[in-house]
Formats: sequence, structure tokens, C-alpha cells
Amino acid sequence: MPDKQPDPSISSVLTEGLWFSSIPATLQQALVSNGKVKTLRRGETLFRRGDPPCGLYAMIDGALRISMVSEAGKEAILTFIDPPNWIGEVSLVDGQPRTHDAIAETDCRLLHVPQAALDSMLTQTPAYWRCFGQLLSQKLRFTFYAIEDYALLPAPQRLIRRLVIMAEGYGNRTAGAPRTIRLQQEQLGRMLSISRQTTNQILKDLEACGLLRLVYGGIEILDLQGLQQRANMPNVPSMSGR
Repeated sequence: MPDKQPDPSISSVLTEGLWFSSIPATLQQALVSNGKVKTLRRGETLFRRGDPPCGLYAMIDGALRISMVSEAGKEAILTFIDPPNWIGEVSLVDGQPRTHDAIAETDCRLLHVPQAALDSMLTQTPAYWRCFGQLLSQKLRFTFYAIEDYALLPAPQRLIRRLVIMAEGYGNRTAGAPRTIRLQQEQLGRMLSISRQTTNQILKDLEACGLLRLVYGGIEILDLQGLQQRANMPNVPSMSGR
């Protein structure tokens, strides 16, 4: 679909993110003024693994599925990106091709800041590199957490911690109000290498405790604080895991 000029409401969405709200006002203005709104229908591709760098994207509405597909056609889901998170900083920093596929899980609206505009900003103000380095390191930190969880935690606690991280916007959301995470149970299980049956049982247990509600196409977080408390527990004996 064609790109459109951003509307004033976009800044209010972006400032809900800790990264964007913490960078200099001049950089905030430059990103929004140089950006164009891009819309995707559910199932459309934003970019594929191996595509050349084309700039940064900020999620305004909807959700993107970040994954890769093997030669045999099996998809490995890494994560889901929703507002007010950004994507594309890895290729911005190293200049290398895209590392994964980005597919619209729902209808999406994004702010696209082209590569040429970013190059111009960084040439004029090299200090901005630190801001983009912080964006990259934030995601790297949560990647380390995910690896650690996979190696050390049982399935129930691993799943709870991932739900908490996603509800918190991977540490980027300024408001922690209850919200709906747009992914299916099967997708959540595949992200964590947990069987569909086990994933369903864990979620049903959490629903029975009043911590979340299973809704069509997603998981509604009812008690984020309660999930946070369980995520910090050394074990969750009341859950059914493997």
C-alpha cells in the first residue's frame, strides 16, 4: 500500500515508548517529520530475511510477527512487535541485510523513516548514534533474558515470564495497564518450544487464577502485577508443565 504523511496523533503513540520519550526532542521531531505512514493488511510482508536495509519502522497499530522459515518450510517464531516499539535498528547499525521476516499478524499501521533520512540525521548529528545504540542494546538485553529462561526455567514459568515481557512492551512501554497480546496459543508455544497441549493447560490455569483471559485471537492481561509476581518465583508448582 502507498505511504502517507504522518498525522499528529502518531507522536502521542510514540511517546508511550520509553526509548522515544527519552531521546532528544530534536531527534523525535526529525524521525516523525521524515517518516511516512505505511499500512499493511494481515498476512502482508514488511520485509524478508536477506532484504537490504531500508530504514526504521515504528509500530502505530497492529502487530508484526518476526520469524524465519527453514528450507523445509517450517516457521520459527521469535517474537511479536506491537506499538510503540521500533524495528530495523540492527540493519541500521551494521548496514547488513535483514535478519528475519517481518509479517503483519494483523492489519498494521507503521511509521517508516527511510534509510536516506536516517543517514542524513546521523551525518549531521553523530551523537544520535548513541540513541540508536540504546535501542539496539535494549532488544539485545531481552534476547539474553530469553536465552537464559529457555536454558534454566520450566515451561510454566518460562511462559509466564514471556507474557510479562510482552505485556510490558519488552521494557519499552511507559504505561503498564492491562492489555491484549495479539497472538494465538499455538504461536506462543512455538516461540517457547512448549507443546500446544501444555501451553493450553498453563494458560487455562492462569485464567482460572484471574490473571488473564483467553479471547479470540489473543490473550487479555487482567492482572499484570500478579503475573509479575509469579514470574519472579523460583517455581510455579500449581501449574501443569513438562
